[in-house]
Amino acid sequence: MSDAPDRDGPGSPRLQEVSDGIFAYLQPDGTWWINNTGFLVGARGVTSVDACSTERRTRAYLESIRSVTGRPVRTLVNTHHHGDHTFGNYLFSGATVVGHEGTREGALGWGKPFDEPFWTKVDWGDVELEPPFLTYTDGVTLWVDDLRCEVRHVGTPAHTTNDSIVWIPDRRVLFCGDLLFNGGTPFLMQGSIAGAVKVLEEVVAPLGAETIVPGHGPVAGPELIDGVLAYARFVQATAAEAKPAGLSPLEAARETGLGPFAGLTDPERLVGNLHRAYAELDGHEPGAQIDLLAALNDMVDYNGGRPLTCRA
Repeated sequence: MSDAPDRDGPGSPRLQEVSDGIFAYLQPDGTWWINNTGFLVGARGVTSVDACSTERRTRAYLESIRSVTGRPVRTLVNTHHHGDHTFGNYLFSGATVVGHEGTREGALGWGKPFDEPFWTKVDWGDVELEPPFLTYTDGVTLWVDDLRCEVRHVGTPAHTTNDSIVWIPDRRVLFCGDLLFNGGTPFLMQGSIAGAVKVLEEVVAPLGAETIVPGHGPVAGPELIDGVLAYARFVQATAAEAKPAGLSPLEAARETGLGPFAGLTDPERLVGNLHRAYAELDGHEPGAQIDLLAALNDMVDYNGGRPLTCRA
């Protein structure tokens, strides 16, 4: 995968204008709870794609928007329910918060942010839950002046059960949320390995996007898709060999060489991904409930018994 993030830790967030009036807001180093957002500037206001995880990071993002325009953020679209994309929603005063019905349900189900014992301590700020209050099942078309933005649920569990994309066909620009990571280990524990493969092959790739803003890591082109697909297939192949041999997901991860994926950040996600892959081998439907606490505890064990590093 191209332009891997800085391994020395988070750098300063930066704006990248990916098309006229369309900006990606990139937060290095894209590891746990450090996500990308983006926004589109219209004549009367701004549309934001996602918020950030902490009060400090979301306020910095809003300041970045104000460095471009004084117009208000009128619409906030959440690509899925995870807190790095939704915890900051409450700071978008006056904005209509839009998301899939499952995104609302998932945000309420997760609740307030927490870190220990699974992640190192984070200064979340005074987070208030503000889930999407305008929801859809399949999708909605959003207009920024005359620019059509297609907000679509991807149809099946992938990164989560409620992933949506924001596709801007006239500009060939795609905000894909966490369906794609650039430089980080894809995380499919709350979604589906098989579903991610299906979505990337049948939904994302056929769009013909020229510019992709991933949920984490640098802006890329369509070449990013093949790298994430290769990782998902690696997880499937590892599970298919290890499970019949009687290895647990943690044992399988410890015995598996990461090969071309060794340079990705947050390698402990392999364990959570294998928990999901094992469930699929057992015949569970994509996105079915699994023991998330057991998977998270195994990820901590894989990390040497230490909480997973979060620099948010």
